[in-house]
Amino acid sequence: MQVRPTYFPRLAGERLDIALCRASAAVARAADTHAAEQGLGVGQHLVLKMLDTVGPCSQQALSEELRIDRSVMVTICDDLERGGCVRRERNPHDRRSYAVTITDAGRRQLAVAERSIPGHLDDTFKALTPDERTQLATLLGKLLGIPG
Repeated sequence: MQVRPTYFPRLAGERLDIALCRASAAVARAADTHAAEQGLGVGQHLVLKMLDTVGPCSQQALSEELRIDRSVMVTICDDLERGGCVRRERNPHDRRSYAVTITDAGRRQLAVAERSIPGHLDDTFKALTPDERTQLATLLGKLLGIPG
């Protein structure tokens, strides 16, 4: 028995959850491939970007804000610390936790990675017009509960 090659488009139209999952997986694969080419994992990039933007944070705050599992965050911070991109110091406001701080080397690595992002996004979302990309960002923000 042969499945008609037109089934998935119909399924995606009926099941937005499935369509979003498949689109998300494709975008995640593209991001992982791009990140590997840059030598900085997606999670590492996000952590450096947040630290550069908001300043020192606990691993818990990074995990919660970036929506990265705490155990994965430990590995990300370990790898960034080994690479000299961050340092962890006792949090002066809560001695039970560590404050993660971006280093100058981390800022340099982040800057290199950031330069390649616009081209990566243009390639990943080339099927969408600029207006459609803006609309997608708005819709995804709504789904994620981000005030618009």
